[in-house]
Amino acid sequence: MKPPKPPVRQGKTSLWSYLRLFRQDILSAQPARLYRAWMAEFRTPFFRSFLCNDPALVELVLKGRPDDFPKSNRVSEGLRVLLGNSVFVTNSAVWKRQRRIIDPAFEGGRLRDTFPAMWQAGQAAVARLARLANGEPVEIEVEASHAAADVIFRTLFSIPIENQLAGQVFGAFREHQRTQPVLNLGAFVPLPRWVPRFHKRKTRQTAREIRGLITQLTAERMEAIQSGTAPDDLATKIMTTADPETGDVFDTEEMVDQVAIFFLAGHETSASALAWALYMLAMYPDWQAQVSDEVAAVDLDTPDFSVMSKLRLTRDVFRETLRLYPPVPMMVREAACPEQFRARAVPRGSQIVLSPWHLHRHERMWERPDDFDPARFTTPNGKECLRNAFLPFSAGQRVCPGAGFAMVEGPLLLAMLVQAYRFDLVADRPAMPVAHLTVRGKDGIWLRISPR
Repeated sequence: MKPPKPPVRQGKTSLWSYLRLFRQDILSAQPARLYRAWMAEFRTPFFRSFLCNDPALVELVLKGRPDDFPKSNRVSEGLRVLLGNSVFVTNSAVWKRQRRIIDPAFEGGRLRDTFPAMWQAGQAAVARLARLANGEPVEIEVEASHAAADVIFRTLFSIPIENQLAGQVFGAFREHQRTQPVLNLGAFVPLPRWVPRFHKRKTRQTAREIRGLITQLTAERMEAIQSGTAPDDLATKIMTTADPETGDVFDTEEMVDQVAIFFLAGHETSASALAWALYMLAMYPDWQAQVSDEVAAVDLDTPDFSVMSKLRLTRDVFRETLRLYPPVPMMVREAACPEQFRARAVPRGSQIVLSPWHLHRHERMWERPDDFDPARFTTPNGKECLRNAFLPFSAGQRVCPGAGFAMVEGPLLLAMLVQAYRFDLVADRPAMPVAHLTVRGKDGIWLRISPR
């Protein structure tokens, strides 16, 4: 039994048919050849696109000359209504300034400081699942989303999700997800910035609500900082860090933009990865038993950061899940000048697509690419592919600042949940991945939960 994989598009299709498929699911709209191709070119009446799986090209775009391949503005067309001018969508000097302020909050030493809050969120998740651990089907994506949001609020603002304001943000964000389309007109048709993007009224409404609530949280934190009563959490660290080059700090509007992307990236992606990790363990009970044995031998009853070094198998299970189900399936850059890739002309303005989804399952690089095998990372092939074909957090100067955070949060929550509960498949509700903003279950991810 193989991990679920979406069907691929068969044969050629018109642009309009492709757009229709793309709106339904990014992954199944793509042709099968992308799992073997080193590069593929796509043409539309408005732009040219090059999907690159060649490790040398990925290295060039992300690490060799990243400034020549800025993030494509097309990616942000459907997101700016919520994210504003956050670090996720900016480029050049603006982006570099934002990263100089944000990065210190996620340095290695800070992970130890945030660990107790993650652990508390894990305890809360275990407690919430107790009422559902009766063998009946449970939509685990919903519970993973709740847990990931709790981690964000506890580490960022030192409040649990049960806090009224945190709960309002979480509720508004879930409503926003239901209204946000994956495809905005401006993503495919080059439009001037002054042309309206025609977001749904509900999308604009929920975005305003979320940003209003985040503004309230940010303003309250600024008052606490000024009065000397602010907790030493991620929000305080970011809001008090000055740009080492200019001495500037984020103003309220800028901080609201950054909190919005922290919530989107830190909550949406973590929830996706955790839900799929639990599904993989339910699908492969032998691996679940091994994880259970590992966590039984460590102390998860206290928030001791050193426990992470003992969760090696749990970490590899989470890493293998990120390989099979990278939360962000595709990243898009833009060629700032004419290029030549694999003896093919790449005009200025071309869209350069890097697809973790296809790279992580590439048939010429990974052994048994569609199998679930956490032990693969101890093999020569697995180690080589980790270096050249594993991009769940991007790479280079635009690597996700929260990558280290996620690789602590994910294995920790997974370990705490498996220590307390057994997870089993629901026979008549198999999961099928689809990708919109992140890779989620088409009809949810359903499992049965029982106490250990």
